[in-house]
Amino acid sequence: MKCEHGRTGGRKLAGAVILGVALWLRHDNQTSSLLMQQFEGQQAPNTFYTSVYILIAVGAVMMIVGFLGCYGAIQESQCLLGTFFFLLVCLFACEVAAGIWGFSNRDTISKEMINFYDAAYIKSVDVIDSSSKTAAIKVLEVFHETLDCCGKGDDSPLFKQVAVALCPKKTQDDALLKPQSCHLKLKDLFSEKLCLIGLAALVVAVIMIFEMIFTMVLCCAIRNATPVY
Repeated sequence: MKCEHGRTGGRKLAGAVILGVALWLRHDNQTSSLLMQQFEGQQAPNTFYTSVYILIAVGAVMMIVGFLGCYGAIQESQCLLGTFFFLLVCLFACEVAAGIWGFSNRDTISKEMINFYDAAYIKSVDVIDSSSKTAAIKVLEVFHETLDCCGKGDDSPLFKQVAVALCPKKTQDDALLKPQSCHLKLKDLFSEKLCLIGLAALVVAVIMIFEMIFTMVLCCAIRNATPVY
């Protein structure tokens, strides 16, 4: 059973890797600084975190289930291995559902963040000073500093007048001539993160398929080796 023990150890390691990737995505400086912003009583859209939380849950459960599979292999227990197989099927179903959800919402996350940015953008060029305008400017400053961008790419003359104060210092010289669109930066950022999540989910799904195959083979081997009286 040494081979099977190695596989269950690999399952726990895979779960730890998935959990590590998910936690890194959850606490990534770029996404965290953007998604924690608030404007006019509304929190920045955090749909992105839904897929991250699914990865965290799957990674944690994989580690726990890995111990069950390891113990079942050591004890050569068909009951434990059957339970392990059932849990793998449930995790695989969750993984497929999460993949379908992520694919159908791949454009939603960046659009929500762009709309949030645009709401602050519009308020920041208000000719009337107010607490709401001040809050909008602070939100834009965080977006601009985090993404190294400024404006939407098709900025109005009114925004260009205040761009020097809102844009990162290192891009102020180019802000009026060739600004880097925050719309494009947001799309690129979340597309990159979602691709990483999709890759992690694909790796998990492949590992689960092999785990289910190996578990069924081991169950059959144990059953065939059990003497019949």
